[in-house]
Amino acid sequence: MVDIRQSIQYANYLGKIGWTVERVGEINYFVKRLPLVGSIIKLQRPEEIKIEKIRELAKKYRAFQIIVEPKTELDATYLTSLGFKLSKSPYLPTKTLQIDLTKSKKTLFQALAKDAKGAIRKNKNLEIKRSSPENLYLIWKKAVGIKRYVPPLTHLKVLKKSFKSRSLFVTYKDAGAIFLTSENMAYYWQAFSGKVARKNLYQYKILWEGIIWAKGKGAKIFDLEGIFDERFPKKDWKGFTHFKKSFGGYEISYPGCMLKLRPPF
Repeated sequence: MVDIRQSIQYANYLGKIGWTVERVGEINYFVKRLPLVGSIIKLQRPEEIKIEKIRELAKKYRAFQIIVEPKTELDATYLTSLGFKLSKSPYLPTKTLQIDLTKSKKTLFQALAKDAKGAIRKNKNLEIKRSSPENLYLIWKKAVGIKRYVPPLTHLKVLKKSFKSRSLFVTYKDAGAIFLTSENMAYYWQAFSGKVARKNLYQYKILWEGIIWAKGKGAKIFDLEGIFDERFPKKDWKGFTHFKKSFGGYEISYPGCMLKLRPPF
């Protein structure tokens, strides 16, 4: 399955929030220009590593850093042979859960953990509302305060415009989420919950609604977009990892982030 970051929609999104995009042979190369020092090139989960194209773009944009996040260990080994080093701080989640959406709704529900089933049943009458980027942003800011990052409203609006019907923005009281689809994949892209939502377990119902929406859009796989990975530990990921694992699915691991520095001139 092709990663969403290799889609035209994602390329349009990054292109509108400040990145230069080179799409060659259905592979997205993202370039961040930096005044005086050159640029950074970013390549995320491509289907193929085309090193000559990477070198060509690095020279064209005077890149001083090349970032590649490969899909496979074979690609990571290849990059290592070319002088790339494994970063201690990946940009994308290195481990995730994926759910097979070709199964029936009943089978998907039966695969849920007991706590997830209970929370969804408890909140079965919640009216999860489709939201505009503006409304979602306001609720998100209020729910998490200044302690957590909230994407700029301009970015949320561009995301919605880029993905159009392939996106779902939803809210309920102090909780919300963004779901995206691309080709046969769907993603639990971003989510938040405030004190009331956490107390009443609203996020279980929201995620379940997102899974059913993605299945209705024809997606074959639902990606929960990151869980705790012992190789690159982030302690604050353990809480939502328990939450995500209660929805079943199978684990997928990626090699990590490969970096290479080069003189820009």
